[in-house]
Order: sequence, then C-alpha cells, then structure tokens
Amino acid sequence: MTTERRAPLDRTRVADTALKLLNEVGLDGLTLRAIAKELDVKAPALYWHFKDKQALLDEMATEMYRRMVAGAPLDPADTWQERLLRSNRGLRAALLGYRDGAKVFSGSRFTGIEHAEQMEANLRLLTAAGFTLAEAVRATSTTYAYTLGFVTEEQGVEPVAGERREGYDIEQRARLMADFPLSAQAGAEIFTDYDRHFEEGLAVVIAGIEARYRAG
Repeated sequence: MTTERRAPLDRTRVADTALKLLNEVGLDGLTLRAIAKELDVKAPALYWHFKDKQALLDEMATEMYRRMVAGAPLDPADTWQERLLRSNRGLRAALLGYRDGAKVFSGSRFTGIEHAEQMEANLRLLTAAGFTLAEAVRATSTTYAYTLGFVTEEQGVEPVAGERREGYDIEQRARLMADFPLSAQAGAEIFTDYDRHFEEGLAVVIAGIEARYRAG
C-alpha cells in the first residue's frame, strides 16, 4: 500500500493556493483559515510562514509579479514611450488575471528583489532618453499608479471577465440622472469598454509626461 505524498508546506505553496482561492472567494473571503482548509492543514501551521494576512498578501503580490515577468523579456529596442506602454499593459493584464487582483497588489510590499532588474532597466532607458533620475521615477510611478487605480475601479464593476456587479446598469443610471444629461451620458464613458478607455488614458498620461519633461 502506498500513501500519497503531499508537497511540503512552504511560502510558495501557500501563496499559490491563496491565489487560486482568491478567484473563488475574493479578497474579503480570503482568510488564513480558508487557505489552511484548502491545504488540508491546521491554521496555526500557516503562521510559521506568514505572521498575518498582510504578510501573505505581500507574498501573493510578489508571486503575481514573478508570473507577470516570466517569459516576457524586455525589448532593448523600445523607446521610453513604448516601454511605459508595454509595462503597464502587462501590469493590467496580470491584475485582471485574479479577482481583486488590483486590491492585492495595492500597498503590498515585495518580499524579494526580483523587481529590481526590470526597474533598473526602465530607469536606465528613461535617463538615457534625457530624463533626470527624479523625472524617470516620477514617470514610471505615475503610470503605475494610473494603471493600478484604473484596474481597481474596473474590477469594482467587473470583478472578473464576464461578471458585472449589480448596480452598474448604464441605462438605469441614465434614467436616474435624467436631470443631469451630461453626467447621465458619461456613464458609458466610465463603466464600459475598459480596454479602449485604458489605452486612451494611458496615452494621455504618457503625452503629459513628454510635455512636462520634454524628453526625447
């Protein structure tokens, strides 16, 4: 008779299980107790690896980042504008891969320095294009904040692809706001066609960076 051998319980296995469970229960339902049940262990076993839920979220965000950059090497031929577009499109896609992905990422602290390689490459590209280091940091952090904020709002309406929260019916909203015609019409610009609106907004941010710093 053979017994099934389970993979050892470590940070990677816990974070991987938490990310899988996240798509089922969302961030509010993601507890250490629920993760322990999924792993078929007692909850105290998780505290050997994570002192609290925030520590787990930090590892989950780090794992999301690892997956995002895996197999997606930077193109050395990129202009700085192309790099900002590519990086933020990739970030949005990664966040949308998980229910509440943007909330998990927001405010989390990476548990390693895997991000340093890409960060260094991006800052080198921008400074070579004429940005000061401070300007390069502002350009990358501003586009990052735009993407994170955009996806947070996007997932507030559509937690996952094809699932729309109750209360975001555009026609009903327009009827309720009939006395405010421009605001009523704006609903379609705010709560639909997220792919197009993300691209438009990102282009506006990058154009603003170029106008502000006049970099080549």
